[in-house]
Amino acid sequence: METDLEAAYERCRQLHRAHGRTYYLATRLLPAWKRRHVHALYGFTRYADEIVDRTEDLPAEERAARLTEWSDRFVAGLRGERGDDPLLPAVLHTIAVFGLSVGDFDSFLHSMAMDLTVTSYATYDDLLEYMEGSAAVIGTMMLPILGSSDPAAAREPARQLGIAFQLTNFIRDVGEDLDRGRTYLPDEHLAEFGVTRADLLAARAAGRSTPAIKELIKAEVARADQHYAAAAPGIPLLLPGSQACMRTAYQLYAGILDEVVAADYDVFRRRATVPHQTRVRVAARSLLTRPGTPVTELVRG
Repeated sequence: METDLEAAYERCRQLHRAHGRTYYLATRLLPAWKRRHVHALYGFTRYADEIVDRTEDLPAEERAARLTEWSDRFVAGLRGERGDDPLLPAVLHTIAVFGLSVGDFDSFLHSMAMDLTVTSYATYDDLLEYMEGSAAVIGTMMLPILGSSDPAAAREPARQLGIAFQLTNFIRDVGEDLDRGRTYLPDEHLAEFGVTRADLLAARAAGRSTPAIKELIKAEVARADQHYAAAAPGIPLLLPGSQACMRTAYQLYAGILDEVVAADYDVFRRRATVPHQTRVRVAARSLLTRPGTPVTELVRG
């Protein structure tokens, strides 16, 4: 049993290392005993995402069936049933160790199921409803692992940070999401700048943005920054051993948007990534920052 558990944690770590480079680097700054639990949460979310996004050649019904089957195995594991899933033992163990809310996992799986049928969002409120399960609950899952001197005060900033990270991904990955038949930029935002989905597809094909699309992306970056600002007060409330990790994650994800700004808001010309030297420098600076230090306000442009 212990061997199965260790193998599951290792599987989650491998998924994290392969697919979540920015967050994986930040996780290495945590106390060693906490890292595997963060890997477990990442593995859970990544595996569900793989079912939804990496099986695009399959009919939607079969993809939905696979997600339901995996969700059922997860629920069975919560009931104490023994299964042969290579990843779930680590997730179930982490839930038990920290008393994580099963409702958060249900919300996450619900949002993953939405990705099988929902291809766009009419309003930002509609998108926020999706991100409640796909992003905000990740923050509340993480908070007990990170620990806080004031969990109640840290809860909403943790949720806001999850949303900020996901909005960053949506901005960076507009083209990739179009390739999957989805648009996470709300219709009302597109209409505000006179942009249509056809315009986005044309820009994707051409490999460059129009002036109107750049203005749209500029507004989306400003909106993401509002969530980063709401998240910032929560980092100094974390336990000292967790602050360098989340300070690094905060600055590196925000740094992706710095790269978007540096590219004149053209998200189709190249994928925005933070250079390796910058990543290392941010991690080192975070380690040297005194716990409790407020997060520096973001400045764009």
